[in-house]
Amino acid sequence: MSRLTRWWRRRSLRTRMTVIAATAIAVSVFVAFQVASELMDRELRDTAENELRADSRVLAATAEQAGLARVQLPAYPGAGRLVRLILPDGSTRTPAGQPALPPVSVPAGRVARGASADLMESGDSDDDGYHVYTLRAGDGAVQVARVADDSPINQFGFGMLLIGLLCVAGGALVGRTVARTGLAPIDRLTAAAVRVAHTRDLDAGIPDEGGGEIRRLIKAINDMLAALRDSRRAQRLLAEDAAHELKTPLTSLRLNIELLVRLDRRGTLDTALSAESRARLFQDLGAQVAELSNLAAELTDLARGDVSDESTEPIDLADVVVAAAAQARSRMPDLEVELDVTSVWVSGRSAALQRAVLNLIDNAGKWSPADQPVQVRLRAEGASAVIEVDDAGPGISTVDVPRVFDRFYRADSARGLPGSGLGLSIVQRVVDAHGGRATVARSARGGALLRVDLPAAAR
Repeated sequence: MSRLTRWWRRRSLRTRMTVIAATAIAVSVFVAFQVASELMDRELRDTAENELRADSRVLAATAEQAGLARVQLPAYPGAGRLVRLILPDGSTRTPAGQPALPPVSVPAGRVARGASADLMESGDSDDDGYHVYTLRAGDGAVQVARVADDSPINQFGFGMLLIGLLCVAGGALVGRTVARTGLAPIDRLTAAAVRVAHTRDLDAGIPDEGGGEIRRLIKAINDMLAALRDSRRAQRLLAEDAAHELKTPLTSLRLNIELLVRLDRRGTLDTALSAESRARLFQDLGAQVAELSNLAAELTDLARGDVSDESTEPIDLADVVVAAAAQARSRMPDLEVELDVTSVWVSGRSAALQRAVLNLIDNAGKWSPADQPVQVRLRAEGASAVIEVDDAGPGISTVDVPRVFDRFYRADSARGLPGSGLGLSIVQRVVDAHGGRATVARSARGGALLRVDLPAAAR
């Protein structure tokens, strides 16, 4: 059975449809033959028995008038019905030249003795079978028999066999034709998909044709190609933006290192640069390395594209905000963060949300004056958990607001500040993954007010 299953699974769809069509027709023909044969056999038997009853009644009437022992029995004509008289003493009379009938059965003997009025028997043997009808007549009985003839059934069966074979062959041909016609759109779809796979041309869409399931399949594949085009375009943009953003700190780092190497080769490193200049140079090198590290980490976060690697669970957002604030203080010791948080539960990913809140605080810390703290508020508002990060900086201009959360976007006023323009883009991705919304507005202190709304959950 397993071998047959493996063979069937290796067959093409056309072969399967052809086999199924031929098998269905073969089963239909076989069932029709069985039903028709049974009906035909029953009809022929009923006709033969009715003829035997009619002939028996005529013979019985004649025998009662003349007597069973004296009635004249014409010689057997060589074909047709067979006749036998059963006398009161149990002996029998048959026409001259008639083939011998089977012996009188015990039930037929009881009819002759008056135990019953008539009896229909069907006797089958290896050679010939007989339909024998026994009818009470006078002091005995008369019997009329016919040889059971199966030739009409056999001829009918042979004819049905030929018709069945023709139907199976025709069904296989029709099934093959239908399969070829019905699967033609799929063949063209397969060829188009293979062409896209070989040429890597995702812009070559698959033409829409057919209807119903085929059209839905083509639409699904075209949607998939569109998604792949968007993904490839996003990867290309990420690579281009990353190369652009890495160029500036790498150039500065390379120039500083080349300066140090050149002075070291001349042996004038200690005399060419004052202690203050060397300290400032090393500080610049450290800042540039840190900027590259942060940029690499942000690029890694952004390239992951999804935050679904973390498990979703009910979390207290207050713990996330407090942890993010503590991390921000450790990264920027001069940064002052004021917290005003209440316990609000959400269903989410703790690490991703903490990364988003940290990016919001880092962004606000770059703009907030040294004597002004960054205010972080968390509260429940209706069915939402609301996080607000408020700074006292210059704020975000109306022109920059629509692009604040774009990747690598930096306002003109932010060109001289450290950063890659990826922090708020990561915030947007994390918030979207949690079904929330991130917005920007002007705060009451004149700076930027970044707000995140997340669906609240039961504790």
